[in-house]
Amino acid sequence: MALNQNIALLIDCDNVSHRAIEGVLEELAKYGKVNVRHAHGDWNNPSMKGWIEKVHPNAIRPIQQFALTKGKNATDASMIIDAMDLLYGDNVNAFALMTSDSDFTPLVMRLLESGFTVYGFGEKKTPQPFVDACSQFIFTENLEAVEEPEESTVTKAEAPHSTPKKQSRNELRMNAGLVKLLRTAVEQTSDEEGWAHLGAVGAYISNNSSFSPVNYGYKKLSDLVKASELFEVQTHNKAVHIRDNRAR
Repeated sequence: MALNQNIALLIDCDNVSHRAIEGVLEELAKYGKVNVRHAHGDWNNPSMKGWIEKVHPNAIRPIQQFALTKGKNATDASMIIDAMDLLYGDNVNAFALMTSDSDFTPLVMRLLESGFTVYGFGEKKTPQPFVDACSQFIFTENLEAVEEPEESTVTKAEAPHSTPKKQSRNELRMNAGLVKLLRTAVEQTSDEEGWAHLGAVGAYISNNSSFSPVNYGYKKLSDLVKASELFEVQTHNKAVHIRDNRAR
């Protein structure tokens, strides 16, 4: 995934928690500048109180969408129209969708077809089709701010974010899908001796799945690879190369 992107963050406030927004913005900062920040929802609804408190501190523009018909989610249509307007503009070259609603899967596919990277952020209840469609998907529970007691002197803006529990060597190895993904990426990017540049491995994974090491408790792919102990690791002039242990 390219760095220094202009990213449009579109938030479905009806289907995702406000507690993860700072973590989402910090994660996106790895890839570029989030120059568009739109939060869609019915701001007259009492359930939006948490989001209201997050709008101004995080420079997010609230987009009002009244619930015109009971039982119908008008926010979805508003957010899709917003995305398509941005798609045909020239202000962004990547999208981030913060939602747990699989109804946005066709939108993700449309954006991908137009050559845009799509970062997905949603709760663990998010249906798998939406997770798989995104270029990268991170569960927001892994990015939520730690709630501090009211008497604490730490402000909400300063509150640390929760760090998901790092999966152990055995837990990583028991995940057949993860092991297959890592080994395939190394195999497809390795030289004749079986060594693969970690950067090339990461690029291959990004092009073929919605994988993120954050979902396993690791900030970097290199940390997850080392923890799994599935590969030999060598570093030369700051370049990391790995080889499947089975190649020994």
